[in-house]
Amino acid sequence: MKICASLGRPSDIFEASDADMVEIRTDIFGSVPDTGGKETVVTFRNGFDASLLPEGFNGIIDVGTEKLPDVPLRTISSIHDFGKTPSGQAISVMLNAMSSDISKGAYMVRDFVDLASILEASRALKKEHVLLGMGPLGTVTRIRQNILGNSFTFAYVSEPTAPGQLSLREMRRLGEDCMITGIVGDPLERSRSPAMHEAAFAESGISGKYLAFRSASLENIEDCIRGYDIRGLNVTIPYKEAIIDHLDLLDHDAEMAGAVNTIVNTSGRLKGYNTDIDGIEAAFLNTKCQIRGRKMLLMGSGGAARACIIAAQRNGADVTITGRNDRTVSRLSSEFGIGSVPKGSAVLSEYDVLVNSTPIGMYGGGDYPADIGGITEKHTVMDMVYGVETKLIAVARGKGCRIATGEDMLAMQGARAFELWTGVKGMFETMRSRI
Repeated sequence: MKICASLGRPSDIFEASDADMVEIRTDIFGSVPDTGGKETVVTFRNGFDASLLPEGFNGIIDVGTEKLPDVPLRTISSIHDFGKTPSGQAISVMLNAMSSDISKGAYMVRDFVDLASILEASRALKKEHVLLGMGPLGTVTRIRQNILGNSFTFAYVSEPTAPGQLSLREMRRLGEDCMITGIVGDPLERSRSPAMHEAAFAESGISGKYLAFRSASLENIEDCIRGYDIRGLNVTIPYKEAIIDHLDLLDHDAEMAGAVNTIVNTSGRLKGYNTDIDGIEAAFLNTKCQIRGRKMLLMGSGGAARACIIAAQRNGADVTITGRNDRTVSRLSSEFGIGSVPKGSAVLSEYDVLVNSTPIGMYGGGDYPADIGGITEKHTVMDMVYGVETKLIAVARGKGCRIATGEDMLAMQGARAFELWTGVKGMFETMRSRI
């Protein structure tokens, strides 16, 4: 991986010794400092000005979209679109038409369609280029230099100079062939999965990066997983069921649940798993709660609810479901052969275990589909929401209930996903400590 360190302040030059190249932006520096003999890119943001170049300069100049100056230097013409990513064809036409030695395009990535467009463009470019995505979704483009055919890639030293950049230190540690994993969902702001998996990579000594792929749709996701050589992804709200149409095959548990929370990419073949089931079982086990023969009321009817039904039935519980969406509640009731009760009508005294699989308290508000005022000290309560004390957990704690935590569930499903991707077991405690 050939890394160009984009300097954000004069002192950065002293910390850029691991860089192959350095970039000096004239809008930040005003003049070109001594770069210690490193190959240097001078980027002009306000028009080319030869007087800013030091005597004997033999590096590269980036003049943006301005006319190329008549100078005996290597040149870059560059386009930066901070709003969108054009189609792959449009990008390749623009960059191929540039008369500079190197064509550079940097585009804001909003979804997997944009990421796929960058891949498509890279394959159609017929000249030396640097093609990057900006924003969190674009970070993957910065650590796949060879896949995109880029002459070099960019990193920052003290602070990012473009959205989605990684630091020079991290880029050098990762290298071109690092394992990439991540999470897809919408929203993702409160997800603890990145911190958990980054800790597991560090603990295991595996060179890997876990990225957040927040996207408003799943269109082209399979092309991006394969094209960018992403080893696997966790899947969260609202895509645990919809993702199935983008996969090649399912593990037995995922097929039974009709929901996927983990994708494994093996040589381009995408297989879906449901490690939420492992997480739910671990949460009850860690609480020393025996659910066999007990009556469970499950609130919610999404992908997490499906995993909970499988885990509960596998461990001998009698499950009844309730939720805010009558249609999906009815569908799950019929599909799994379990009882259901209308929203707001469940009598909690008839149940031993209460589980919440809705996002209420984390990403969603509103009332629970059952009246939690009926909780007593006899109940075991589990909330799949983690990282906050929800109203449900506050009530349960106040009543002295046995509580199975969403944190335990999250850590175990994550540890199992990490094992599927890397073969490394035993990361539960490492991940649990990061929640």
